[in-house]
Order: sequence, then structure tokens, then C-alpha cells
Amino acid sequence: MTRTEYRWLLPSAMADPELSGDRRGRSRRTVRDWIVDTTAFLCAAGIGLIAAAAIEADRSTSDLVLLVDVVLGVLACAVLWVRRRWPVGVALGLVLLATVEPTAAGAMLVALFGLAVHRPFRPVAAIGALALVLTPVQPYLRPDPESSSLVDTIIGVLLTLLVISWGMAVRSRRQLVVSLRERARRAETEAELRAEQAQRLAREAIAREMHDVLAHRLTLLSVHAGALEFRPDAPRAEIARAAGVIRDSAHEALQDLREIIGVLRSPGESDGDRPQPTLATLDELVAESRLAGMAVVLDNRVDDPASAPAATGRTVYRIAQETLTNARKHAPGTEVTVSVTGAPGEGLTIEVRNPAPTEPFRPVPGSGQGLIGLTERATLAGGKLEHGPLPDGGFHVRAVLPWPT
Repeated sequence: MTRTEYRWLLPSAMADPELSGDRRGRSRRTVRDWIVDTTAFLCAAGIGLIAAAAIEADRSTSDLVLLVDVVLGVLACAVLWVRRRWPVGVALGLVLLATVEPTAAGAMLVALFGLAVHRPFRPVAAIGALALVLTPVQPYLRPDPESSSLVDTIIGVLLTLLVISWGMAVRSRRQLVVSLRERARRAETEAELRAEQAQRLAREAIAREMHDVLAHRLTLLSVHAGALEFRPDAPRAEIARAAGVIRDSAHEALQDLREIIGVLRSPGESDGDRPQPTLATLDELVAESRLAGMAVVLDNRVDDPASAPAATGRTVYRIAQETLTNARKHAPGTEVTVSVTGAPGEGLTIEVRNPAPTEPFRPVPGSGQGLIGLTERATLAGGKLEHGPLPDGGFHVRAVLPWPT
């Protein structure tokens, strides 16, 4: 928190180096500071005038002594205007002066109060103890004929303890207010950081979803467009079928992209009119891949795919979708085997294998990012994913996901 913020939040704390953290002090007083300092000066001057009146009432006091008392009392009150800059020195000097000068007693009490407000316990305790020790000296050196020295000593001790305790209470309250405001500021900052982190995680999740959804569609477009490019003399029926697949894939890609953009524009609303993929729709994904010309063998040994948890089934679908996309890009013309096993309480396992590629293929930019996303997706679902090459040059991906009972 900056000095300006502290001044706005708690003006009185800015005058305290211990509270504001600025030990250089301030050169300008606020309106509140002027009011407080003026009130303190008037209180000290009033106590000094009462003491001067008592001294004047004593006929044994000479005019010279009275004049010295008044001058020293005025100087003691004037020193209070610099107590904010040097609270320890002013308090110490006034304690020593008040030992022999009754008119400085009010200024001493004000200085002790300011010291307790603006300084920690150690200097306050030291100077306060000195003031208590020296309290009996002044009634002894200049006794009041209308009261006993014991009564004056008790009153002086009580007033000293009162102003020090009051000042320490004010300091504790100011520290509490500053601490609460700082805690509130930190809580607000942490809330903003948590919101930004949640937004970042949501964007990452949407990015993974976009990659998983669009990569499958765009790979179909790439494969069939490449076939049309390298085989311009293909039969008309095959060209028409490839063009149909390109059109359907482009339409599906646009539809999926529209749904994802809709989530970004309208957070908290439904995911769209189209249902989210689950384990039960895995057959449709395989059929779509076969329609695109892939050789896919599906071995689904789950008795009731619809009973699988929606999140787990969607993760299995995305893993199968991404692995089929990778096989289509990196091992065209091979037969891909998709195996799904599992039951409630045993977990759900999906394994995708493909042999070494038999046809030449062009490398696709961004290869390997999909497997990273699948690993993160499986980890977020509470499972794990393994992938790597096979001894025959093929590739396999195996994921194990939880399926609670």
C-alpha cells in the first residue's frame, strides 16, 4: 500500500512512522492534525495557567520566580508543536522540566500521550517509568501550601498512568484499523487473483476442448483435400464422396466452433443444443472415421456405456477422437484398434493402437500438442495416460480413468 492510500484510508496513521512505515516524518499537517495539535496546546496552556494562578496565590513567591514559571510554561507549551517530529525528545525534555516547573505539567502530560500514541512500548515504558520516579520530586521541591505532598504525588502518578494508558489504547486501535484495512486490501487482491486464475483455467479448458474438437474435423479436411490434390484423375464417384466428406467436416467444424464461441460469449448458459459426447456416442465417432476412409476396429466391452459417468465418458470420447486424428495424420492407411473395458468400481480403460505407417505422409505442424492435452485431461479426471511407440514401429495410447461404484 502506498503512502497516498494510507493517507486516504487513515490520515492519523500517516503521522505515525510506526503505523505508516515512513520514518522520515511529514512536513505538512492535515486539517485534522491542526485541530488535534491546537486542542492539545490549549489543554496544556490551561493546566499551566491553573498552576501559575496557584503559584501567584502563594504570597511567598517572588515576582521573578513567577515570571520564570510563566516563561517556562509558555516555552513548554510551544514545544508541543514539534512533538510529532521528535516525540521521544520532547517527552523526555518536558518530563525533566516538569520535575522542577509546575507550569510545564500540562505540556508533559500531552507529550506523554503523544509518545504513547506514536511510539512502541519500549521507549514509552522507559520515559513513563522516569516520569513516575520523578513525580514526588516536584511536590517536594515546590510544595503546595493548600495540599499535602502525598496527595500531589498520588494525583501526579494517576494522571501519568492515565495519559500513557490512553495513548497506548489509541495506538492499539489505530494499529488494528490499519491491520484490518490491509487485510481487507489483501483479501480483495487475492480474490482478484483467484478470479484471474479461474478465468485462465477456464480459457485453458476451452482451448483444450477446441483443439480436441476441431483437430478431428480439420484433419478430415486435410486428408481428403490432400487426396484430391494428389489424385486429380480419381473417379468421379470417389471425388464426389471426398467432397461430401469435406463439406460435412467443414459444417461440423463450424458448428463446434460456434458452440465454443457461444460458451465464451454467454458464460453459465447451456452448452448448446447439441448433446455433449459420451461413451455411448463412441460408436458414432468410429463410424464417422470409417466413413472418412479409415480402418477402425472397435472393441467396446462395457456392458452399459450409457451408465458411465458423463465426465468420464466424455474424456474417453475425446481421447479416442484425438488418437484417431493422430493415427490419420501419422499412420495413414493402417488399421487402428480401439479397446474399451471397465465397470463400476473397477475403472474405465481405453487403449488405442496402430501399426507402423505403410504410406508416406506429410508432417503436420503442432504435432505432439494433442497428447499433452490428453495427459492433462486424464489427470484432471483423476486418472492417468500412457503413450509411446511399439516394438513394431506402431504407436499406442492407454488411459485409465476412475469409475466409482
